[in-house]
Amino acid sequence: MFKQTRYNSDRLYLRILKPVYASDVLDYYKRNRSFLTQWDPMQSKEFYTLSYHKRKLSVEYSMFKDDSLVRFWIFKKEDNKLIGNVCYSNIVMGNFKSCYLGYKLDKDEINKGYMTEAIKRTVEIMFEDFGLHRIEANVVPRNARSLRVMEKLGFEQEGFSRRYLEINGKWEDHIHFAVYNDRMQ
Repeated sequence: MFKQTRYNSDRLYLRILKPVYASDVLDYYKRNRSFLTQWDPMQSKEFYTLSYHKRKLSVEYSMFKDDSLVRFWIFKKEDNKLIGNVCYSNIVMGNFKSCYLGYKLDKDEINKGYMTEAIKRTVEIMFEDFGLHRIEANVVPRNARSLRVMEKLGFEQEGFSRRYLEINGKWEDHIHFAVYNDRMQ
């Protein structure tokens, strides 16, 4: 299968990045450091270094080539600004053909429809180009914006897990959602 590293939607470029983009990624995380704290695991001081993101992008690019992870970095077409990412991880093929979805958006770009647009397009890519059947997303119940994105995109609520993921040093409950390839047709 030929793997593309660049895709488009109406207002966005969706790119799989190599280490040469580490400074853009680092800038994104520095701009959003305090905002993302409420949704992310605790980060080490090294996380906010250029060398860390060069290594991480290199590892993730290798994982992309191995079909185990695909992280689409989101750039606005109007100014080519990096504003977030959509990540498909723990990709398992065989008779499972499933993965997990995670996503982040720049604090200054919330409520503009960018994340809904990016997830919609990348779900299509994962189903059509990568052959997945199921994509699961897990959302902290207090994240009303993410819950709305799941609703708008037709993800089905499948369950609830107590103390599912550690977020900023605290074990948080999550609501499980999934979307299936046959629902997208």
